[in-house]
Amino acid sequence: MTGAPLSQALADLRAKAQKTHMDGDTAAARPLYEGYLAAVPTDATMWTNLGALLRAQGMPDMALRAQRRAHTLEPETQSIRNNLANILADTGHSAQALEIRQSILAQNPDDPNMKALIGKSLRALRREKEAIAFLKDAQHQHPDYTEITIQLALTQLAAGDYAEGFTNFDRRWETDELTPREMSQPKWQGDDLAGRSIMVLPEQGFGDCLAMLRFLPALQAYNPKRVMLATERPLQRLFKHVDGADWTGGQLSEGDQFDVWTNIMDLPKLLFAQGGDLPASPVLDIPPEAKSRAAQLLAPHKKTFNIGVVWTGSLTYRGNAVRSFAHTEFHALMDIPNVQMFSLYKGPKLDDFRADGTNHFIIDAGASESDFADTAAMMKALDLVITSDTATAHLAGTLGVPVWCVLHWDAFWLWQLEQESTPWYPTMRLYRQETPRDWSAPFARIKADVTKLAKDKH
Repeated sequence: MTGAPLSQALADLRAKAQKTHMDGDTAAARPLYEGYLAAVPTDATMWTNLGALLRAQGMPDMALRAQRRAHTLEPETQSIRNNLANILADTGHSAQALEIRQSILAQNPDDPNMKALIGKSLRALRREKEAIAFLKDAQHQHPDYTEITIQLALTQLAAGDYAEGFTNFDRRWETDELTPREMSQPKWQGDDLAGRSIMVLPEQGFGDCLAMLRFLPALQAYNPKRVMLATERPLQRLFKHVDGADWTGGQLSEGDQFDVWTNIMDLPKLLFAQGGDLPASPVLDIPPEAKSRAAQLLAPHKKTFNIGVVWTGSLTYRGNAVRSFAHTEFHALMDIPNVQMFSLYKGPKLDDFRADGTNHFIIDAGASESDFADTAAMMKALDLVITSDTATAHLAGTLGVPVWCVLHWDAFWLWQLEQESTPWYPTMRLYRQETPRDWSAPFARIKADVTKLAKDKH
């Protein structure tokens, strides 16, 4: 910070803003930053703190502005450079983020976190071979630093190296994103299961469970007495008779016991470590009442090309802001002749969907759904599903219906890096951003493709 010494009042305001921020009350800290920086605009530390706060609140553009101001004031301060690199990476400026991170590492060659972040930047730039080589070297130097191994795992998985990738992904429970299991029964260690029952537990999101369900039959090679699949309520009807499970449910009944347990995302490494191929998706159980509901909703629309749409996933997921888009992106499809859209989304973003009148043109089928079984029945009855990268993409892909998944520039590893299709879901087409945070190009392609399909239907 440059300039004259602060008055006591400003010094107290500065300290209060920082303490409030550190205590986690970001809503109260923001006006304190506002008042202080209006009086002391040359305080680089406070600008970078504000930038970090705005980033945490999901305001990337304002966060980037704050970090650029801090960097202009103190371009050599390492913490400021690091904060700037973080928000540059968030907003798709991966090359700039990489340059800053490499310069920081040059000054601090033993910094393991910076090595993990460099690997992440290389992956975002589609330089996966370079990223894997760099991260393997870093892993050798810092074998106990979890984040390096996690970034290596994600890069290997995105590159299709499932054998090593899933093995390295075991370290995910050492991060602060997952809470380790506390079970009275022991965790299964991959030994023979003869005479024993095993419980398979869900983890992470619904989409992850749908994607990993195909690996459940791999347990049969270990001779289990019984395979039990714990299932969250929204998926219970769909998973009722899934192949590979002797029991599925949300709660154990009296007498339902198991000997060992494992996580559903632990299963792929069993198959890939033995040289197995990617299994096909399982058959899901769609109950008759869900099919009847879908038939009733679609009965007035037999002559149109019917599309189910989803634009956002769970708002609590940290990366949702970049993987999702506004419902208004679908406005470009509203006036295509012979097209009728149905929203399959269920959540708080319906308020915006209804407020601007979109619900008059895109029929809200999602709000009245009971669970994913209702969603699945609708998908099977529709001509096409167009969705953001969320659980509905995995559901449509698992069902084998025509589905287009719209991806941001640094997508989930399962979608790999540049392909327009995925071996995980043969009926899926991938529409990727050409420029980070710009959805106009993929939706222009979608509009042209939907126009052709709708015309061809009649």
